[in-house]
Amino acid sequence: MDGALPGLGTLINMTTIVVGSLVGIAVGNRLHARTRGVVTDSLGLVTLLLAALSAVAVTDAVYVDALPTGAPVLVVLGSLLIGGIAGSLLRLEERLAGLGGKVHTWTTRRWRGADLAGRERFVEGWLTASLLFCIGPLAVLGSLSDGLGRGIEQLLLKSVLDGFAALAFASTFGIGVLLSAVSVGVVQGALTLLGMVLGQFLPEPHLAALTATGGLLLVGIALRLLRIREDLPVAAMLPALVVAPLLTELVLRLS
Repeated sequence: MDGALPGLGTLINMTTIVVGSLVGIAVGNRLHARTRGVVTDSLGLVTLLLAALSAVAVTDAVYVDALPTGAPVLVVLGSLLIGGIAGSLLRLEERLAGLGGKVHTWTTRRWRGADLAGRERFVEGWLTASLLFCIGPLAVLGSLSDGLGRGIEQLLLKSVLDGFAALAFASTFGIGVLLSAVSVGVVQGALTLLGMVLGQFLPEPHLAALTATGGLLLVGIALRLLRIREDLPVAAMLPALVVAPLLTELVLRLS
């Protein structure tokens, strides 16, 4: 779909998340807790698969050939360490959770009896869904491709995946997942604008580093979904997505 209106892919993506969330909320109470757990586990396993497919970008020829021997993996490692430390110092995890709590308070201020468990469920749904939908390579690369005028095929694929994911999440976490569509609109809209303004935003090696780093962050989300490491601070590692291309450029200049 070359020549599509910039931003159309993100708009479609937001729509599928809203529709999927509404369906999930409607059927959520009809699903047994064990069934919802199976749905979440299945989503975790699929996320792990997508993460592996993304992380393998660290072996892309254009990335490996551009950097010194051994540097590709070290760049990804350095990105996670530097980004994670920066995110921890900035308290990104706590700030995002706090923002989710404020959004929950705003949306439920007219409801009486909103308990702590409901608040935590809302925040978990909004935060987990927002992270899953916003930090994946398809979100970044698809939005940039949209802004560069290369088509919205990647975002169309992402829209289908996110729609089903939103249904699964909303059946467990409720309305918080619905509001993750706003997060998608903000993040992907900003990336689309960057693509429009900056043209060729990143060279191929830099994109490969970003993709591989994003894949490892998706591994973190999968581990949380599978309840293996529910306290894994994935949000605190988000700056790694910015550090990865910058660190790649630094290594290229020094080599």
